[in-house]
Amino acid sequence: MRPGAFVPRGSAAAGAGGARAFRDRADAGRRLAEHLGAYADRAGVIVLGLPRGGVPVAVEVARALHAPLDVFVVRKLGVPGDEELAMGAIATGGVIVLNDGVVSDLRLSEETIATVAAAELAELERREQAYRGRRPPAEVEGRVVILVDDGLATGATMRAAVRAVRMRSPARVVVAVPVAAEETYTVVRSEADDVVCPLRPPGFRSVGGWYDDFSATGDDEVRTLLNDIM
Repeated sequence: MRPGAFVPRGSAAAGAGGARAFRDRADAGRRLAEHLGAYADRAGVIVLGLPRGGVPVAVEVARALHAPLDVFVVRKLGVPGDEELAMGAIATGGVIVLNDGVVSDLRLSEETIATVAAAELAELERREQAYRGRRPPAEVEGRVVILVDDGLATGATMRAAVRAVRMRSPARVVVAVPVAAEETYTVVRSEADDVVCPLRPPGFRSVGGWYDDFSATGDDEVRTLLNDIM
């Protein structure tokens, strides 16, 4: 086995009712960082965590790489009446990515999409103010941007983040997540310059299924983590 290869804790059935692959998001971040050594101690690298769950992961990655950290806010566009189902996502800068399959299957109208997007844009702006305060967004032009989340399910939020970051002329966009569905990993690879994901298990059902502790990350925790490292 190659040095640094990912080995899930517990049995091969991890995430499917047995031991989970990660204790919590901090553990996932430390283990993810082991696969990002090529970016350690390099000038021009910045880590951007996707709030809220991606921030505890990103903090550990930034610490391990000795890289600056900021947040990049992305909001899922949930289907009305079934908000957990993503019809797309909206990111800083107003970039919207739609899940064409969901939109088509449910015959969602442009009006429905616009209404949900407007509400999520307001929440996105609130979170940016809450997390960053008066600090301006980090400059990414000409830099290697590592976008970090706690996992990829549909990938809509990460795709929106990649597209929004590209509008700011980075040198390179790298997506880094501890776990992802294989098909989503493939889709995101087509948009990012690189995707680092040590665990792409068969039978993937949800990101939370691969964590012992996947409790919700609150705004206060995000602020505290950012204040400790920024």
